Amino acid sequence: MGDSTLAEQFFDAAAGLLRRVRDEEAESVAAAATLIADTVADGGRLFAFGAGHSSLAAQDLVYRAGGLALMNLLAVPGVVGVDVMPATLGSVLERVDGLAAAVLDTSPMRSGDLLVIVSLSGRNPLPVEMALNARALGVKVIGVTSVAYAEQTRSRHVSGTFLKDHCDIVLDSKVAVGDAELTAGGVPAPFAPASTVVTTALLQAVMAMAAGALAERGIEPPLLRSGNVDGGHEWNSRVLREYGDRIFYLR
Repeated sequence: MGDSTLAEQFFDAAAGLLRRVRDEEAESVAAAATLIADTVADGGRLFAFGAGHSSLAAQDLVYRAGGLALMNLLAVPGVVGVDVMPATLGSVLERVDGLAAAVLDTSPMRSGDLLVIVSLSGRNPLPVEMALNARALGVKVIGVTSVAYAEQTRSRHVSGTFLKDHCDIVLDSKVAVGDAELTAGGVPAPFAPASTVVTTALLQAVMAMAAGALAERGIEPPLLRSGNVDGGHEWNSRVLREYGDRIFYLR
């Protein structure tokens, strides 16, 4: 890396992953965007789920400026973030068999809806069973994961399968096993994770194409605007009112 700083090295690593995703996942991104547009056009609802830090990319899709108003967060108490105490509980819950079925049974999800599942490793029972049970309900599943984990680690699900094995479309983040882009002398472990940067960008690329696909069909994409621009609140009130029966974060 020569005389470049660690900050520069991280930017370079993240940019390299983004270029790989852009070039190698183009077809999958387009397919995922089409599936989302189909769901919106057919009256379906959109949901996103992620556990731990994978939840950050899922949350980034929900109720945000420039995003589709119809995207709802499928929250599983204790696994959505590090606000649970102790934080390690979230990691334990990801490995609990049967939790996904209980969550889906009490959710508003139904046949014809779409669920985005974000899991970097895709190896724990929760994301695997979430995909399995969602598809059994007639829900389309888009999985966002690093396929490298399926090639270099073992599944923790009883079936021996990974998230990628139970999705209609898989988006590969290309993130290396361990999610740490840098090493340096005197630093005892790899560091500088890039999965949040890459996964969030990957999903926003999908949403951008989905909005364009809806517009091409003559359907106004139900997008939200920033509340910090003039007219933003009025715009959002209209969209939220028009699509209120498909939005669950208002209830």
